[in-house]
Amino acid sequence: MAKLRGLVLVGVLGAVLFTASPASAEPVRPAAVAVTVAHAAAAPVLVQTQPPGPVLDPAQTDKANSEKTKNKLIAGVVAVALLGIVIWGRRIRSKKAKSS
Repeated sequence: MAKLRGLVLVGVLGAVLFTASPASAEPVRPAAVAVTVAHAAAAPVLVQTQPPGPVLDPAQTDKANSEKTKNKLIAGVVAVALLGIVIWGRRIRSKKAKSS
């Protein structure tokens, strides 16, 4: 019964998180478009006044990449330390079990 309750709880939580809209989403801004009509029978021509994509600053990209690398390195060191603690604890426990 406890397993079923846990599965239901995980399912409900997953459904809520899956359907929730992200809080950090920025509002969508439509691109500025100017319509010029050359002739009454001709199709309208769309002219974009904004650049077609985001402008990336190489300095900010390099800084973000270095921060990400630093975070991954810290996480790796913590993972190795925790693995070492687990192996060391198992070795101590096996030595105690052999001696008793």
